[in-house]
Amino acid sequence: MTSLSTMKRTTHSAVADDRNDNIEIWINGEFFPRHEAKISVFDSGFLVGDGIWEGIRLHKGKFVFLDRHLDRLFAGAAAIDLEIGLERKELSAALRRTVERNSMTGGVHVRLMVTRGDKSTPSQHPSNCVGGPNIVIIAEHKTADPEVQRNGITLFTATVRRPGPDILDQRLNCHSKLHEVIAIIQANKAGADEALMLDPTGAVATCNATNFFCVSNGKLLTSSGHYNLNGITRQAVLEVARLNNIPTAERSFSLTDVYSSSEAFVTGTFGGLTPVTEVDGRIIGTGSEGPMTRQLRELYTAAVEADVES
Repeated sequence: MTSLSTMKRTTHSAVADDRNDNIEIWINGEFFPRHEAKISVFDSGFLVGDGIWEGIRLHKGKFVFLDRHLDRLFAGAAAIDLEIGLERKELSAALRRTVERNSMTGGVHVRLMVTRGDKSTPSQHPSNCVGGPNIVIIAEHKTADPEVQRNGITLFTATVRRPGPDILDQRLNCHSKLHEVIAIIQANKAGADEALMLDPTGAVATCNATNFFCVSNGKLLTSSGHYNLNGITRQAVLEVARLNNIPTAERSFSLTDVYSSSEAFVTGTFGGLTPVTEVDGRIIGTGSEGPMTRQLRELYTAAVEADVES
């Protein structure tokens, strides 16, 4: 098994933790040791990428922004006509049971996955599913690599575009991530840490696994939201920015705006805010974390603390 410490540098780079070798994973109401946890080869997610998921942080014994994550999960399920089979309270209880089973209270990242279930034969059609959905909860001890937070990441603009909702609505946090995988492969081969992705018009959309922000003429810019995942951290950052009178805009903008920006950063549940120091070989600002990024990280951290204490 590839350890987290041998992964390429990304916003998901984590400090290695041997405790993860002995975690137990929740599968359809039962717990299995990590090395015994299995899903059928006939599972819809494995066969055709038919499923949805959420990544959730556990901090000080509480799940951060849990209601927002469950809202997005159930909205995604409704959009693809997937019956989860559990109510919100039941899913919340399953998440709680999983972290308690593993004696976890903080510094934890949880992956909640729901697929349409096993098929009677390999095929695309949902009518071949038998037995209801498969639900898996993986909770791991994962703390973001401080070196990545400190030094930031570099981006390369991939040739793969984010499609419109008529092809695949990018607000769906679904198992179909191949276009993002291709984008990160391109970025890595170009020598960058992660990929910046454009929308069908050529405007900046998002990154392969995070949402993108830049600072232009003192204003915080992020994409329109039509071609990117409706990130929980993205929304929280926009909220704290507006509450603190930081000018913000959700609109289309181009790589020209990015190259000339004074700061840039990406957001995600696991890494929070991560500075971007370089895009396509252009140094962004001073090539290090800027003052607005630093301020927004502090404001976001305070919002997380307020959420778990509420």
